[in-house]
Amino acid sequence: MKQTPKQRCIKDERDEQIDVQAKSHALEYVITSTQILTIICLIKGNTAWKGSLSLLFFGGAFELLYKYQQYTEKPYRQVGVVFLILGIGLMTWFGVTG
Repeated sequence: MKQTPKQRCIKDERDEQIDVQAKSHALEYVITSTQILTIICLIKGNTAWKGSLSLLFFGGAFELLYKYQQYTEKPYRQVGVVFLILGIGLMTWFGVTG
């Protein structure tokens, strides 16, 4: 008979690393998909490219702000805030003009 592996109830460091890597890979795929969507919208003349592009800036901003939180180096925060402002601006522009 085949034995089933023992199930662990407590999360250890390995589980936390797997969670972090999974979220990182998911963010990379979402950013790639958003880039493709933005290009498609631009080619087709759809104004949704503004909202899609704003999501790219939000993703970059959150990544840089997380790095600032870990490393406490000002360039991460400064560029992250600029990306966040650009993302908010594009999202607002898309929301107003459609």
